[in-house]
Amino acid sequence: MEEEKQQEQKSNTNNNNNKTSRKCSPRTSSYRASETAFTYHHHHQLIQNPYGFGYGYGFGFGFGYTNQYQTFPALLPLPPTIPLHLSVAPCFPQNHGFGSRTHFKKPTRNHNYPVPPAPAEVEKRVVCHPKENGRKVVSDAKQKQFQVARRPDSGGIEGKPITLLANHFLVEFDPSQKIFHYDIEIHPNPSKEFARMIKQKLVEQNSPRLSNAVPVFDGRRTIYSPIEFQEKNLDLYISLPISPLTPSKVFRVNIKLVSKFDGKAPSNYLNNGVEYDSTPLPQEYIHALDVVLREGPTEKCIPSGRSFYSSSMGGAKEIGGGAVALKGFFQSVRPTQQGLALNVDFSVTAFHESIGVIPYLQKRLDFMRDLSCKRALSLTSEEKDEVEKALKNMRVFVCHRETMQRYRVYGLTEKVTEDLWFPDRDGTSMRLTSYFKEQYGYDIQYMNLPCLQISRRKPCYLPMELCVICEGQKFLGKLSDDQTAKILKMGCQRPKERRAIIDKVMKGSFGPASGDQGKEFKLRISKEMTKLTGRILQPPKLKLGNGGNVRNLTPFRNDRQWNLLDSHVFESTRIERWAIMSFGGTHEQKSTVGKFTSHLSQRCQHLGIYLHKNTVVEPIYEPMHVLGNPKLLESKLKKIYNSSSGNLQLLVCVMERKHKGYADLKRIAETRIGIVSQCCLYSNLEKMSSQFLANLALKINAKIGGCTVALYNTLPSQIPRLFRQEDPVIFMGADVTHPHPLDDSTPSVAAVVGSVNWPASNKYVSRMRSQTHRQEIIEDLCNMVTEILEDFLHELSKLPTRIVFFRDGVSETQFHKVMHEELKAIKEACSRFSDYAPPITFAVVQKRHHTRLFPTENQLPSDENVSPGTVVDSVIVHPREFDFYLCSHWGVKGTSRPIHYHVLWDENKFTSDEMQKLVYNLCYTFVRCTKPVSIVPPVYYAHLAAYRGSLYLDRSDSSKTISRDSIPKAMPLPKLSENIRKLMFYC
Repeated sequence: MEEEKQQEQKSNTNNNNNKTSRKCSPRTSSYRASETAFTYHHHHQLIQNPYGFGYGYGFGFGFGYTNQYQTFPALLPLPPTIPLHLSVAPCFPQNHGFGSRTHFKKPTRNHNYPVPPAPAEVEKRVVCHPKENGRKVVSDAKQKQFQVARRPDSGGIEGKPITLLANHFLVEFDPSQKIFHYDIEIHPNPSKEFARMIKQKLVEQNSPRLSNAVPVFDGRRTIYSPIEFQEKNLDLYISLPISPLTPSKVFRVNIKLVSKFDGKAPSNYLNNGVEYDSTPLPQEYIHALDVVLREGPTEKCIPSGRSFYSSSMGGAKEIGGGAVALKGFFQSVRPTQQGLALNVDFSVTAFHESIGVIPYLQKRLDFMRDLSCKRALSLTSEEKDEVEKALKNMRVFVCHRETMQRYRVYGLTEKVTEDLWFPDRDGTSMRLTSYFKEQYGYDIQYMNLPCLQISRRKPCYLPMELCVICEGQKFLGKLSDDQTAKILKMGCQRPKERRAIIDKVMKGSFGPASGDQGKEFKLRISKEMTKLTGRILQPPKLKLGNGGNVRNLTPFRNDRQWNLLDSHVFESTRIERWAIMSFGGTHEQKSTVGKFTSHLSQRCQHLGIYLHKNTVVEPIYEPMHVLGNPKLLESKLKKIYNSSSGNLQLLVCVMERKHKGYADLKRIAETRIGIVSQCCLYSNLEKMSSQFLANLALKINAKIGGCTVALYNTLPSQIPRLFRQEDPVIFMGADVTHPHPLDDSTPSVAAVVGSVNWPASNKYVSRMRSQTHRQEIIEDLCNMVTEILEDFLHELSKLPTRIVFFRDGVSETQFHKVMHEELKAIKEACSRFSDYAPPITFAVVQKRHHTRLFPTENQLPSDENVSPGTVVDSVIVHPREFDFYLCSHWGVKGTSRPIHYHVLWDENKFTSDEMQKLVYNLCYTFVRCTKPVSIVPPVYYAHLAAYRGSLYLDRSDSSKTISRDSIPKAMPLPKLSENIRKLMFYC
């Protein structure tokens, strides 16, 4: 605390080398000193702090609050925190392009498919990404040499036409309007919020030198102006008051011209056809327009990523655990066939509640709730770790003095508050509690709690009870099931309601069209959704079993579901040897196990699956704590396995509740012992519904080697130009699952699956690998594909003649990198087999996008979702590349999200109709249900396999904190048991 006291005598103007804490979001605050007055109005219309904090503090929280005892001179800033290193937001996704306006004129059919480079050629084409102001810029050489697949035709024609609306809003621009790009450097580095305040004051005070322009700012290093400034290089000084009674802090601002450009290049790109095919996408222009249209919402809402949140959209809702949910909207400028479009969508996310640190902890942590009753007790080491984990990296402000400063929490003090001392100015030691009593007349109440440590290097302490959580901080912790349910309920809007919300944003006072920035840059944003024509594909005829006979069925219900009341699964299994293991449960619950065994066996029989009516051993009942002890759990599993003579086909585990030991159970069963397991909860056994039993039976059948359904008309008969009965094709899916956002060290897990039966293509083998933390590129893809091809060769005695590879979880900014590295790995895997180089199609599957489709009222009821099979491949899609939106499922709740399929590489030369038909038909073959799923099954299975692989990770050191600078090498996953390796145990 001596550091703090010394700083009370210093001026902030000498802090040029100081490092400021990151932003927080106070809303409106007034600071008045005797000589000067400064009022800061930040137009966030957000949560009004409803708390009086009347729990003995005697004062309020926030700016301008006064202590009940008296008014004290404000403290000067505490030792500064680590700076927020400024960086420029990545430029608009590099694969984006423009094309002709297809709702007026469609491009001619183009069958000039790209010729795939040989592996050696691919290697030569690696081009480094130079950086411009922190943003990666794709070189022209790479753009020209490594082209993404172009659309093969003018779009599909199969299916029933339907008129739809999409949440894309046309953005018209003046091609002659110049945009001037300036780099802005502020010293010392400010937070984003301070940077915006500096920019605002800079414009107000230096308007003539800025040619009276109203520039836009991305909050980091970039300014765009519609008018050129008077000078190419500007050096300015801006002062901002930090607190009422301290000198203003002076920031040096350097502005220099980086580039100037107009809209002629994107206009040519948009309005011309294939003759401009080699023209690169003008990334900088797209990025500039994105910043322009974000300026208005940024001033009035809480920005978070590409989304904005505001209480004016419905207020904040407490979801428990110290979190509140806020409604908002997403926006992004995208190049489409109709021109530039602004994609706007409804969004909901969780934020930390802006309340005192202690009441926040009382809401978030159970052991803190009765803190007022046990003030004399200190936290245990485990409790202290939990508190530190909850508060680490949180931004807080203090309420015992007026200041604009924000502090980042780096940890907790080792000692409790009453034991903290610091050297005074005269060299003597002073007690922290005495300092606050003498300086502010405040008695620390929670003497046995540690203080917040707000500096990495210096001992700088703040008592918890004097700190408040800053507003506008996104909740990055893992939400509980209850919190998740509340968030989903808030975001679950039917199409009519979602459409109304989006329309309100576009016409409201806080949306992207609300400010004057668009007019300054001569932009016109349509406030009407894009009208387009989609198509509804016909459902395929399906093949089911019927007592040994094949039965066909076409799902013509609106939701495209079918039932198995009069049918069997297409391929059933025989389960002679199985067992039941119970974890926890009341005596009454355990008494239902016998009935469950009988009912499950009967339900399997109705579906054509043979499950022996008796288990090989009597059900085994264990307490729940066994799941929390991996060694004990393994011994129990081995015991039941050995009691069945080492030949146990299935283990059904019934649990009292969800438990983290589920991960250990799966890991031990599948890697140490070799048992296929199926888990369920006692709460479902109590209901014992026919649907629950049927779902369980379908999953068990699939895990043991059966399948639910097959296409009646095989793929070779539906796509005869590409597929033949005698030439097998493999469908592969890949996904990477990453650890929780607050996890700094756990490895990511990659999974690849591949079909191994043809032409049914409904059984998949899997491979899983751990890899570098948060690495999106699949590092061991070559070996994984090789192993799957070997399994395919073993099953069908020949290698696939074609490979169709579906890749999940790739953002548009990663398209080129993923295609380059992973396509190369797939080709290398093929080259390991003699004289083998099959044509490859590589398609990215995107779920997390914000395009939504709405039926028009004359087509369907306005509150209905679009029908399964709805496909869109014009107007809102990429103008030149091969992509489409397909909604293959029926949306029961909320608004259906179509899946975006983007073909990056296509040596198989699919037409639009062929690719869309392939994907839609495969969606009917998923083994776990009797309806089409929302995403193509290879990707669905890859996601499930990657999740299963993440359960295998060793969590023994998960409580340790590891800095990002020392991420350990990923330890390999345990090897799967040989007897389940080729089964779909993960589904």
